[in-house]
Amino acid sequence: MLAAYYQPTPEGAYASIQYIENEVRFGSSIRAIHHWAANGMVVMVVAHMLRVFITGAFKPPRELNWVNGIFLLVLTLAFGFTGYLLPWDQTAFWASTVGTEIAGAEPVIGNLALVFLRGGWDIASVTLTRFYALHIMVLPAAILLFLVAHFLMIRRQGIARPL
Repeated sequence: MLAAYYQPTPEGAYASIQYIENEVRFGSSIRAIHHWAANGMVVMVVAHMLRVFITGAFKPPRELNWVNGIFLLVLTLAFGFTGYLLPWDQTAFWASTVGTEIAGAEPVIGNLALVFLRGGWDIASVTLTRFYALHIMVLPAAILLFLVAHFLMIRRQGIARPL
C-alpha cells in the first residue's frame, strides 16, 4: 500500500508521505505498522542471534548457517538504513549523509562505497531513487534468497539441541 502512494522523487517524496499520513484511509496506521514492524524485526533478529550464540548452536556442523544469519542481520540493517531516507526530510537527509560518510571512511574502498551508495558525491535525487530501489526490490530478493538457504540448512541439519 505504501508503494502505491509513495513517489521516489525529491519533489514528491515528502509530499507523498504527508498524503499517506493525512489523506489515505488508514495510511498513518499502515505507516506506523511498517515502522514498528521494522523495529521489531531488528530486535527479533538480534535476539535470535543472541540465543544461537548463547546456546552454542553456531558450532559445527552449523557454522555456515551462522554466517548466513550474519548476512541476514546485515540485510535487515540495510532495510532500515535505506528506508530511513525515503521520507526525504531533514532528519532522513542528515542521517543518510552521516551513514554514507561512515561507509566512505572505510580504508581502500571508502570512496567507491560512498559513490555507490549515493550515486555520486552528494545526496541527491539519484540517491533517493537508489535507496528506494534497494528497499523495495534488491533487499527483499536478497533476504528471501538467504532465508531460503537458512531454512534449507536448518531442515537438513536439524535444530541444535540445548546445552
